[in-house]
Amino acid sequence: MARKFIRTCSIWRTLEVIGDTSTLLILEASWLGARRFEDLRSRTGLLKPLLSDRLKRLIAADIFEKQLYSRAPRRFEYQLTRKGRDLYWTSLMMLRWERKWAPPEGKIEITLRHRTCGAVFDPIPICSACQQEVTARDVAWTEGPGVGLMAATYSRRRRYRDMAPDRPAESTLLDHVAQITGDRWASLVLRSIFTGLRKFDEICEDTSIATNILSERLSWLCAIGVLTMDQYSERPARFEYRLTAKGIDYYSILLMLLQWGDTYYVSPEGPPLLLTHIPCGAELEAVVACSSCRQAVRPESVEFEVVETRPDRAPQEEASSPAQPLPH
Repeated sequence: MARKFIRTCSIWRTLEVIGDTSTLLILEASWLGARRFEDLRSRTGLLKPLLSDRLKRLIAADIFEKQLYSRAPRRFEYQLTRKGRDLYWTSLMMLRWERKWAPPEGKIEITLRHRTCGAVFDPIPICSACQQEVTARDVAWTEGPGVGLMAATYSRRRRYRDMAPDRPAESTLLDHVAQITGDRWASLVLRSIFTGLRKFDEICEDTSIATNILSERLSWLCAIGVLTMDQYSERPARFEYRLTAKGIDYYSILLMLLQWGDTYYVSPEGPPLLLTHIPCGAELEAVVACSSCRQAVRPESVEFEVVETRPDRAPQEEASSPAQPLPH
């Protein structure tokens, strides 16, 4: 059987590292301050063998490192490396999307405060050149020096997409978005559609996803309101898949995944894609900014306050933890 090839893509390389739901739940727990194995297990709800396996993978990928905190017995904390901390901006875009599009009932609420200006803020993606908010419609792309073809050697993984919404409410923050970003097939489908490929055969050729998997992911993305089906032929019945407003707004997450992949997995020739911000004409470097002062945010310049629903309280009662800097 001939080996299939797909376009080189920094998003694809990033998703090979973090594109599964259990990995994203671990990263979420770390961003909320969990460092030790039992704390990570409690917040993620993962079984011990699965958590142990994913932590080993994250250490091998240089996203976490183990630090000894007890010699008798030997116990370790799991700290983000610089590479892991650079996923911070992806996490903020995931949080932004979750707040806007996911049902808010029964989950953690989190308030962000920008220490630089003192305001409670929403994270927004802006162009570093013109400081204007970046949307999918404002970005043009061309092939970069690193464009080419690579073998579609997807690693085998079980599907844990349904794991995120099954967690108890007191540990839930990014459940809706984790189902999409944690399912690399779904994110690769969205990548293809964002580049103008809307027909089933086009998406299949671009991603080399098996037809049964592709059909299921397209149906699921339509069911959760990210895509819609537009019929363009009656005989035979054929459809195009188009992004809804909810789907278009997912672009900022893909953009941050792409930039992280360009930083850590780019080929020697350069990035596969070059992006241009149409309103100002500059090569796009997107940064995450404070919605109040429009300044780029850093992990150390952000404090957060978590409000968690406790299982022993009525739904309207909540427990608040004090504001603290995000881990950096």
